[in-house]
Amino acid sequence: MSQSLATVAYLGAAILFILSLGGLSNPETSRRGNLFGMIGMALAVLATVFGPRVTPSGMGWIVAALVAGGGIGLYAARVVKMTQMPELVALMHSLVGLAACLVGFASYVDTSIQYTGAEKVIHEVEIYVGILIGAVTFSGSLIAFGKLNGKIGGKPLLLPARHWLNLAALLIVIAFGREFVHAPTTAAGMTPLIVMTVIALLFGIHMVMAIGGADMPVVVSMLNSYSGWAAAATGFMLSNDLLIVTGALVGSSGAILSYIMCNAMNRNFISVIAGGFGSGGGAPAASGAAAEPQGEVVPVGAAETAEMLREAKSVIIVPGYGMAVAQAQHTVYEITKLLREKGVNVRFGIHPVAGRMPGHMNVLLAEAKVPYDIVMEMDEINEDFPDADVAMVIGANDIVNPAAQDDPASPIAGMPVLEVWKARTSIVMKRSMASGYAGVDNPLFYKDNNRMLFGDAKKMLDEVLTALRG
Repeated sequence: MSQSLATVAYLGAAILFILSLGGLSNPETSRRGNLFGMIGMALAVLATVFGPRVTPSGMGWIVAALVAGGGIGLYAARVVKMTQMPELVALMHSLVGLAACLVGFASYVDTSIQYTGAEKVIHEVEIYVGILIGAVTFSGSLIAFGKLNGKIGGKPLLLPARHWLNLAALLIVIAFGREFVHAPTTAAGMTPLIVMTVIALLFGIHMVMAIGGADMPVVVSMLNSYSGWAAAATGFMLSNDLLIVTGALVGSSGAILSYIMCNAMNRNFISVIAGGFGSGGGAPAASGAAAEPQGEVVPVGAAETAEMLREAKSVIIVPGYGMAVAQAQHTVYEITKLLREKGVNVRFGIHPVAGRMPGHMNVLLAEAKVPYDIVMEMDEINEDFPDADVAMVIGANDIVNPAAQDDPASPIAGMPVLEVWKARTSIVMKRSMASGYAGVDNPLFYKDNNRMLFGDAKKMLDEVLTALRG
């Protein structure tokens, strides 16, 4: 394949990637967006493999790598559950960071192309920055993977003087960067490059360890942005225009998504990076806490829940991470289908940070074949809660906490939430009275119009479905 034909193929792939991002912005066009992305990636890979820069002697290695990587991808697609998608995404981000690091070191020791003067300085800055971003992305994504799959606790690790440590690390990285650029030989430049890489790896670990469980959706989108910039840096190192364009698309879209997620939590990006929000969940609120309400919870059974749903004319369902853990989305769809057949207006309210990654609940509901037109965003459905007969919360906590509006002293004060307590009756499904990832109590549980349905979401919803059919 000639260079001009490869360039045209890259241009076509870039256009398909842009169309893919546009398609993924809407559930109804997401399948088409995925298809555009797959075609674009296949076109990009073929143009690279058969392009003028690949020699016949290296073709065997490339084919072997494609078969190995493709096999791992197919295996992951078959065995990874939908509930494990957040940690899989984090793991894939780590691979992008690792690739940027490896390409950076390979590009530095490659002597086939000799750079001189300003061109040499620019090339070395590209390498240094690319490895820096890649190392932070790699180690940070691995820690996020551990937090998302439960191997690492969600509680933030806040070291003494951690901000000063970060500042010191930044200054050291800048100092070694100057030494790297002025290194007279490749061997001399390798030492500052390795030192910077180690510092970047430690910084990535420290940064994500300091971020609490409540901020994990923002972390996933943030790492998505980092992986994009790492890919763009790799493109500069390899003089590959498509990698630069694709990396910039991923990096900028991830940054925009992080901004949207921060707004959804009434947080700013700097405060997320500073860490400390979210205890990892599972602990009841401390006695005497400012947000602790007065009153008792009213438990309800599956049969009573079914009766309330049967008599309702309007039902709003709010899914959360508990639904994902229990893998209850298919039962939720069966209940929704049955109620709609009986003439009940059933809709879903999705908070931007519900679950463990952006769009987590949308993906689960789409997998269960829930119609797109009844899945509403928070801003679209919040004003409809006063007219709803039943608001059913499945495994969500912080995103339906009225303390965000009523208690200025609450850690989540000002965070936009789904106002389920305004429905005539709210039903909250939980395993226990434990707090959510923000580690604060929820006054919703004690309101007069609220009922608590305790137990595993899948088991209890199966019982509700049986009662409805009966």
